[in-house]
Amino acid sequence: QVQLVESGGGLVQAGGSLRLSCAASGSIFSINAMEWYRQAPGKQRELVAGITRGGSTNYADSVKGRFTISRDNAKNAVYLQMNSLKPEDTAVYYCAARVVIPTTFYVSTYWGQGTQVIVSS
Repeated sequence: QVQLVESGGGLVQAGGSLRLSCAASGSIFSINAMEWYRQAPGKQRELVAGITRGGSTNYADSVKGRFTISRDNAKNAVYLQMNSLKPEDTAVYYCAARVVIPTTFYVSTYWGQGTQVIVSS
């Protein structure tokens, strides 16, 4: 089994910064892509940013230039540095990992439990 544990959410004023962390543990051979999603009340979950094992990144247009995704392969961890936060960034943020399972080498997607980010105006 694989667990993803997120941390770093909280309440911040508009214009402020937060750094989210997500660490994977358990039965892991390796991790391919790692991603951050968010879901605001009454809205669908959306992709915020993704990063490949090699470090290639992609971002939602709404966060480009403000958010930076990074990862530490040795720690099976992914981070999201969020700067210049806006009230519309308020959401529950989830990390996702495409995990290669030992022995079978199947790739399965695992999710964290979510961490709340609230940006006040």
